Amino acid sequence: MPKKETGILPILLILLQSLLYGFGDPITKKAYRVMPVFSLLAVRYMIAFAVLILLFGKRVRQNLRAVPVKDWLLPSVCIGLTYILNNLALKLTAATSVAFLRSLSTVITPLMAFILFRDSFDRRHIVIHLSVVVGLYLLCGYGGLNGFGVGEALTLTAACFMAGALVFGSRSLKKIDPITLTTVQAGMSALLALFASMLFDGGVRIGQATPKVWAIILYLALACTLTGYLLQNLALEKIPARAVSLIQCTCPVMTAVFSFLLLGERLAAVGMIGAVIILFCVAGESVFGSKP
Repeated sequence: MPKKETGILPILLILLQSLLYGFGDPITKKAYRVMPVFSLLAVRYMIAFAVLILLFGKRVRQNLRAVPVKDWLLPSVCIGLTYILNNLALKLTAATSVAFLRSLSTVITPLMAFILFRDSFDRRHIVIHLSVVVGLYLLCGYGGLNGFGVGEALTLTAACFMAGALVFGSRSLKKIDPITLTTVQAGMSALLALFASMLFDGGVRIGQATPKVWAIILYLALACTLTGYLLQNLALEKIPARAVSLIQCTCPVMTAVFSFLLLGERLAAVGMIGAVIILFCVAGESVFGSKP
């Protein structure tokens, strides 16, 4: 059975996560001009994991001893692979293709929850989720799809892993607390990013990082990874995975706003229409979410 949906707070938590990610996306572009992608990810996740262990290490070890590995392994592997594959896809295809295809997790999440755990949702939610896909398609420049190659396949796979992180994470949080899950997810992300940096970057390369780049990395580690993962897990305690995945579709909207403010990138009229559709869908989810 799906969880009972509780109040406005979980929605605000995911909106804050989208705000943090939306600011992080455009400033990450500046850091990628200096550091290789996977080297930056490895350092980002290692910093987040180190801070979490420093603050909550004893609590995390005690909680992990009390539960089987399977209760935290799946959501941790899924979330780590999501960002590794997304960044690898950006090397192989257009950013608009990646932005649209990864957002399909909003459709994959409820399907996965139904297939694996028989979590059901009514027609109102189906209409909202399909409508938000239309909005995302418009916002991302008509999806940017000129074909379907390796990059698109990787992005679609990443969307499936993101759905898995939400669905399995929702179950894990019945047995472990959000801080523990956040810590092991950050640690797994660090391991996977470290492996990818060795495979694609020839190791972690940080020699050219400037103080400005290090400031960006610290923001990504503490705001986007540590805080972002924790906000997601806190919300998953209160509302179903499908609701979290839909609200996370506000992230491209936040990215568009900050890209305009920081990089001068303008959003076309059709993109604005897409953004409005997404925001209306999120509002609709908040209205109908507490209804059976």
